[in-house]
Amino acid sequence: MKRIVLTFGLISGAISAGLMAVLAFLLDDIGFDKGMIIGYTSMLIAFLLVFFGIRSYRETVGDGYITFGRAFSVGILITLISCVCYVVTWEILYFNFLPDFVERYSNYLIEQTRASGASAAEIARQVEDMKNMKSWYDNPFWNSAITFLEPFPVGLIITLISAAVLRKRKPAEPGAVELPAPPNFQNVRSE
Repeated sequence: MKRIVLTFGLISGAISAGLMAVLAFLLDDIGFDKGMIIGYTSMLIAFLLVFFGIRSYRETVGDGYITFGRAFSVGILITLISCVCYVVTWEILYFNFLPDFVERYSNYLIEQTRASGASAAEIARQVEDMKNMKSWYDNPFWNSAITFLEPFPVGLIITLISAAVLRKRKPAEPGAVELPAPPNFQNVRSE
């Protein structure tokens, strides 16, 4: 299991981290609104490896069979490895190459708020929220936690879908005795 999980997790992580790095440097050209769409699309592409990893495990280790629980375990481990790769890449990018990211993103959101016709109080609240965001992003622990929460829900959904689609139970062996269900004593009254 380790080899399959590591292989597919690292490939997924390399795809998501690589695409995120390219996107981070092209953000000024494409804009934050398109960047978010492209970013989540690239996460979906990277998390397709969860499906292929579970299928590989089912075919090589499970002899063509896998339970939902085992499929979920394999998938979530691949997702976690991929998310860690994503976080490590973002930490390197943010603290070494993109220290002005939050300011640029803040300016974008504040302009969006102004363009929507928001009141001065709403704009002031947006500015205050962006100051808080900056303080969180400057702390490596909070930065990592926030960054982890970007791809993880996508990976979790892909893992659940993949585990449900790929589960395949072993058929009962011929001649195996199937035990009857236990009696239902709920309707019996004691007298």
